Amino acid sequence: MRILVLNWRDPHNPEAGGAEVHLHEIMKRTVSAGHEVVQVSQAVQGLPREEEIDGLRILRHGRRNTFNWTLKPFCKKLGLQSFDLIVEDLCKLPFYSPRWSDTPVLVVVPHLFGTTAYREVALPLALYVNLLEKLIPRVYGGCRFVAISDSTRNDLVRRGIPGEDIEVVPCGIDTEIYFLDETRPIPGTILYVGRIKRYKGIHYALQALSALRERGVECRLTVLGSGDYLDRLQRMAVDMGLEGLVSFEGFVPLREKLRRLRESWVAVFPSEKEGWGLTVIEANACGTPVVASDSEGLRDSVRDGETGLLVPHGKPIRLADALQRILQSPDLRSSLSDNALRWAKSFDWESTASRMLEIMEKTASVDP
Repeated sequence: MRILVLNWRDPHNPEAGGAEVHLHEIMKRTVSAGHEVVQVSQAVQGLPREEEIDGLRILRHGRRNTFNWTLKPFCKKLGLQSFDLIVEDLCKLPFYSPRWSDTPVLVVVPHLFGTTAYREVALPLALYVNLLEKLIPRVYGGCRFVAISDSTRNDLVRRGIPGEDIEVVPCGIDTEIYFLDETRPIPGTILYVGRIKRYKGIHYALQALSALRERGVECRLTVLGSGDYLDRLQRMAVDMGLEGLVSFEGFVPLREKLRRLRESWVAVFPSEKEGWGLTVIEANACGTPVVASDSEGLRDSVRDGETGLLVPHGKPIRLADALQRILQSPDLRSSLSDNALRWAKSFDWESTASRMLEIMEKTASVDP
């Protein structure tokens, strides 16, 4: 097959996250299986217009705020009829690729913004995002969909996508990178890893940390990652008098990320919405239990009471209660860690990519 992949970001984009990792892990294995993959993503300053990454031909085009509008004419110049399949990763805004040509389209959906857009961006932009999402059932009717979790599948069904058109294929994990070694977890350590966005709910982790301090619980929070909400969080930490209890360390190399995952007593993910929670499984594979919001995606990746604890989203006192339970109970932490390791072993990229390749081949064989 010759496959055209559409994703707002490519894996070398500084803002690439779990959705980009998910797509790239699948597509590089698709190339290894003998297929040709061309990916078109947003141009980024400092990155070449064309690059090969793990066998994928990456073409970068357009600007951040207009990429979805200029993508169609750019792709038409590539010769859309020369492709057997278009894979649209619908993780930012829809590109409406089924309207471009008769080439079959497979839609991969980590998650849609929904109402979270109103808490993440200015009202006009949130309305714009929601308007584009409302047209998804009409524009993509008849397309095959792949959701990365039951939560995302249910969201698509609520929006009007027929359930029989949706396959659920969970994310994998690189088991050669994420595993438990001899590192001993450090009591009192709490870790957040991920992009620093408002909807990620890290401010609730700060409020929980403040509550734990008032209770006399000895603990410290480390925040790894970058994003546009970082400055605000740092000011909040100062205003709350948490300078000595929280550290913001930005983006760190993989080796440092692994060390922090393995040595942390517990990881925290208080996000309002996720597609799945890839970092949850990465933490679990390193033996670290998780406390997370009981929200879409996270309730799929966290097995409440087994691999971690789920708490109502936006309730920092409940978040503090759950963290305190694990921080003050080595036995509970040990039990959750053992279960987390077993749970994480059920995910690998080879299985995910194999299932995705079956779906791609089936989709491409359908006459338009």
